[in-house]
Amino acid sequence: MDFLNVLALLGGLVLFLFGITTMSNALQKISGSKLEKVLEKLAGNRFKGLMFGLLVTAVIQSSSATTVMVIGFVNAGVMTLAQTVGIIFGANIGTTMTTQILRLGDISSDNIFLQILKPSGLTPIFLVIGFILYVAGKRRKRRDLGHVMIGFGVLFTGMMTMESAVAPLQHVEWFRELFVRFSNPFLGLVIGAVVTAIIQSSSASVGILQALSSTGQVPFSAAVPIILGQNIGTCITAMLSSVGTNKNARRAAFIHLLFNTLGALIFLIIILVLRPDRFLPFWNDTATRGMIANFHGVFNILCAAIALPFANILLNLSKLVIRQGNGEDEEAALIDDRLLNTPSIALEQVHAAVLRMAGDANQNLLSSISLISSFDKKAMQKLLEVENRLDRMEARFGNYLVRLANKDISKQNSTLLSGHLHIIGDIERIGDYSVNVAESAEWMNDEEMAFSDTAMRELKVLFSAVEEIMRVAIDCYNNRDTNAILRTEPLEEAIDLLVGTLKERHIERLKDGTCEIEAGTALLEILVNLERIADHCSNMSVFISHIYGAGHNHPNYDAHEHKRSLHRGEDAEYIERYNMLCESYMKRL
Repeated sequence: MDFLNVLALLGGLVLFLFGITTMSNALQKISGSKLEKVLEKLAGNRFKGLMFGLLVTAVIQSSSATTVMVIGFVNAGVMTLAQTVGIIFGANIGTTMTTQILRLGDISSDNIFLQILKPSGLTPIFLVIGFILYVAGKRRKRRDLGHVMIGFGVLFTGMMTMESAVAPLQHVEWFRELFVRFSNPFLGLVIGAVVTAIIQSSSASVGILQALSSTGQVPFSAAVPIILGQNIGTCITAMLSSVGTNKNARRAAFIHLLFNTLGALIFLIIILVLRPDRFLPFWNDTATRGMIANFHGVFNILCAAIALPFANILLNLSKLVIRQGNGEDEEAALIDDRLLNTPSIALEQVHAAVLRMAGDANQNLLSSISLISSFDKKAMQKLLEVENRLDRMEARFGNYLVRLANKDISKQNSTLLSGHLHIIGDIERIGDYSVNVAESAEWMNDEEMAFSDTAMRELKVLFSAVEEIMRVAIDCYNNRDTNAILRTEPLEEAIDLLVGTLKERHIERLKDGTCEIEAGTALLEILVNLERIADHCSNMSVFISHIYGAGHNHPNYDAHEHKRSLHRGEDAEYIERYNMLCESYMKRL
């Protein structure tokens, strides 16, 4: 094997890896929205999780990509740690589909149809059809499908290039001796792990082994421990991906490493103790692509079947090894860059992150209201800390969505993205107005002022209405309520009526001298800020209705016009709800 053969081998490996990456990325784009829907329905049932991991990995042809996505889900709070276990097990099984496809190179027949099924026959077919779809396809999905087929073609080209490069080795004595040495299980396991860790793809690593098997110099007994090591080496991608994530995401990566390592070591011990050569007649035979693919599949299926009943033990071990750190910021990893390449799932984690942001804004609203009747410096400091976090969230989430907008996303996802940007801005403004309310309470405390009993009684009615509209807006966002406008807008108008009434009564108290001017100024500022909070809750509902309601499927839908039509009294249900709310709250004044 000369220098040109080595170059050809490296070039083939590059093509193989590029083909896998191209195919995987395109498949993720095609299946992104479907993966999101399956994820929403995924329960804690570990068998369902295993099947989910298997199917996803079989589709996107990369267990590393599946595991990295899972780590991103956990990091973003979209998925619990317990849900990841079955998915990780299933991903290991799903990745064996690639090696089963590559075994087609073992087909030997003069039948024209069987010849077409070989990589040498499929490669030009995939490349030609893929090119036509990619260049001539008008729809995005057709272009992505073309990308998938080109990826398959490049993958097969890389495989055949590697096989041609190593072909001279079939007559080289030192190469045969090398694999005799690999019959030492420990050495084979280390080699498999190191090579896979370097190229970060178990599919590519097994593909190299299958290419080497074409020389006829690779004994099955030497191939087995190498495959065991490859399962360990593939964990490097997940481990690197977990750097900088929260504790549960790191635990998910650790479970992946622990599962693969224990499975490989258990099989290695079985080989050493049982000595398979004594009862498996093919143990020392020359390995074929099919034998390698079959063992790779059987090994991963058995590992998953054995480990699934003991999933809780793996969970507990991960929690024992990776403990809660002192002062660990759980809010720091709500948005994960690992998911940018799957826009539908990236938007799902944005939804979960924005929901957390809305929870913080609601916390500050409630805190600011409580400070009016009972001011506390520690509570004020806590409120300001949460406000700083809200500002950081707005900047980070907005930047993330802008970066996501630069990806190739569908029209529906573009609508979701735009709506989320508006909702994030509304939530941040709610936080600002809550701080304004708290600062008014602080000023009154410093000046040793207090509202009259009558003013406080009236304010409490308004407080309950504003708390309700905030609660309803968050609930609509959480449940993707298509009728969000109809739920919040009557309440927002009722709050406007309340604020107007409280201002009029305040003016009357100023006239008869029962209210101090300085305290009255603070009251007016509080009323204005609470009214604006209600306005932003109304804005949130407009965009919630737009992105999850009619606007999701009808780009010409105008949620603002819908809102204006409600104000014009064109909806009987709206009028009934508005009248009911007005009567309820005005009675309490």
